[in-house]
Amino acid sequence: MAAKTIAAIWDDDPTSALLSGGFRDACAAAGAQRLQVNISDAAVAGAMRISEFDPPIDAVVSIWADDPTDVLDLLDVRVGAMAAWQVDERTPLHPALPADGSRIDALANVAFLRRPVDLPRADWLRIWLDDHTRVAIETQATFGYVQNIVERALTRDAPVVDAIVEELFAMDAVSDVHAFYGSGGDQGELERRMTRMLESVARFGAHQNLDVVPTSRYDFEVGPR
Repeated sequence: MAAKTIAAIWDDDPTSALLSGGFRDACAAAGAQRLQVNISDAAVAGAMRISEFDPPIDAVVSIWADDPTDVLDLLDVRVGAMAAWQVDERTPLHPALPADGSRIDALANVAFLRRPVDLPRADWLRIWLDDHTRVAIETQATFGYVQNIVERALTRDAPVVDAIVEELFAMDAVSDVHAFYGSGGDQGELERRMTRMLESVARFGAHQNLDVVPTSRYDFEVGPR
């Protein structure tokens, strides 16, 4: 599999900028093998959003390419602003999803995490990857869970981000907290799951200084693999 790059996008009309056939064809010609486009749009407008970035992120593009430079150049001239990072992907919950450009029937939450300065990177990664992963899966009704460890920034002045996480929920989770946590309408179970989750994220600083971007997700196979 080619290397993975994730770009945060700021643009007044990301749907037009990122979902056209011409853009996908240009990305394929520039060396992209696969694209994933996540757009914060009307379908997920009711979901919880947390924003440290000002202005908030409008879209997130994931690129699989041996060398993403030319694809990032295409993005740079097509959108208002962007920041990109090379990542190391891990997939604790790997959903089987179509890659035909149709909207995935899901709320796709994309979270940008920052490591607390007083927590060594090795400890931060251990708590997050080894300890928290099971808690996140057991306390939320996710059917897809992707962890991306940021390895380095690829664009000038890219903000410091240590990890980017995507979690997929049923669309009911946009407006129903029980659907989000999988608590089946049981208030006591909901509170138990929320408490366990909050205690776990606090151990590695993911309860603060983060962005959570609710999105609609689209997947494309655009080039030879």
